[in-house]
Amino acid sequence: MINQRPIKSRPFPSSSSSSLISTSASSASVSSLPPSSSLIHKSDQTIPKMGKRSILKPTLATILLIFALYALFNTSIYPHTDNTLPTQTRFQVPQKAVPIYMYDLPRKFTYGVIDSYTLARGGTPNEDVTKITFPGNQHAAEWHLFSDLNNPKRSGSYVTRVSDPAKAELFYVPFFSSLSLVANPNRGGAGFRETYNDEETQESLMEWLEKQLYWKRNNGWDHVFICQDPNALYKVVDRVKNGVLLVSDFGRLGRDQASLVKDVILPYSHRINSYKGEIGVENRKSLMFFMGNRYRKEGGKIRDLLFQILESEKDVIIKHGAQSRESRRMATQGMHTSKFCLHPAGDTPSACRLFDAIVSLCVPVIISDYIELPFEDVIDYRKIAVFVDTSSAIKPGYLVKLLRGVKKDRIIEFQRELKKVQHYFEYDERDGTVKEIWRQVSLKLPLIKLMINRDNRLVKRQLMEPDCSCICSNQTGIHTSL
Repeated sequence: MINQRPIKSRPFPSSSSSSLISTSASSASVSSLPPSSSLIHKSDQTIPKMGKRSILKPTLATILLIFALYALFNTSIYPHTDNTLPTQTRFQVPQKAVPIYMYDLPRKFTYGVIDSYTLARGGTPNEDVTKITFPGNQHAAEWHLFSDLNNPKRSGSYVTRVSDPAKAELFYVPFFSSLSLVANPNRGGAGFRETYNDEETQESLMEWLEKQLYWKRNNGWDHVFICQDPNALYKVVDRVKNGVLLVSDFGRLGRDQASLVKDVILPYSHRINSYKGEIGVENRKSLMFFMGNRYRKEGGKIRDLLFQILESEKDVIIKHGAQSRESRRMATQGMHTSKFCLHPAGDTPSACRLFDAIVSLCVPVIISDYIELPFEDVIDYRKIAVFVDTSSAIKPGYLVKLLRGVKKDRIIEFQRELKKVQHYFEYDERDGTVKEIWRQVSLKLPLIKLMINRDNRLVKRQLMEPDCSCICSNQTGIHTSL
């Protein structure tokens, strides 16, 4: 703060926060007091003559203090940050772009996975890579990151691609791990022919990677893997767990494999069209909407309970349906015309439905006690979503009563906040999801360097229990909001 010489005591404040007007008013009131007042002594009879001189110093001091405080609070203490960024990200920006090297993997780990996916569905692979498109699904982040680093005109990113691995601080392994998982589902039946094996592809990837100099150099700590599907890389996850894992949640990962400190939570690609209209509730006639698979495993069993409670409620639309072009059309219509969109846990804590709701400006109602959310250092999700703990949500009448009690102004405020953060969930926007993912990855670099140096001095030992000496995923549940 500012060092200021103390001002001698006076009958009126010299540094009051009430501005010059109150200072002048105090002076006038003292001057008008009768001689009998206890505040005026004989030695103070000169006040009317000396008023201007006595007021001058405290007035100047007050003015200087006001200007100094204004300058202090309107000047960034981080001179290297990008002040054009939204307020919520201004203090989280790396000072420089991090050099990253993307491995030139054999084709079978990238475009070859797309070829196998296409063949398994009766299509014909395209040899011209400029015409290859990624099959539309919720795990398209692996394609967007790969395409971004391959774009010769990319700029403004928090990572810069380098062609010399010796100059890199991070190494990206662009294996399409989530698509590989579903490239050739085991359909069985007459005429079925196994053309692709995900486990063999994972093993083959590790055989290739473990021969690379820069993988061996730091035991994989500075490598980045995308495994957005909860089961992606499941066969080799223990061999890549030192790296930065780009995941959608920690539902299938162990305590010694992943953590919030080391890894990055990604949003799923939204499957329905973004809402382009204005905020408001006039065109949102339904209270709440949900469309998805009613029957799920593990934590998703709550869905069937919610169906039983909600399917007869007025103004609540809740439908069972699998992914299809028609169901996406119906989901778009439902989310764009509802005030709230239900997001219960599926087989794992998260699902693409949450991000469909966000880009629809339909206030998400999250009933998933152990969910982890993307970009939570810059997004306060309690401003854009309603959280309800599972035990409360399955009480008959509780959920609809809670939501019907939300005033129109509060819903509009939710929508206004949703609109502010909508771009974080748009993979195709220049300043959207991809840019934010690279920001998140680049911020891991100090920790990566710490772990490399630490790893080089520690003696390896076997632990009886997994060592979770960092911030782990949410194992404590949630507080119901509203």
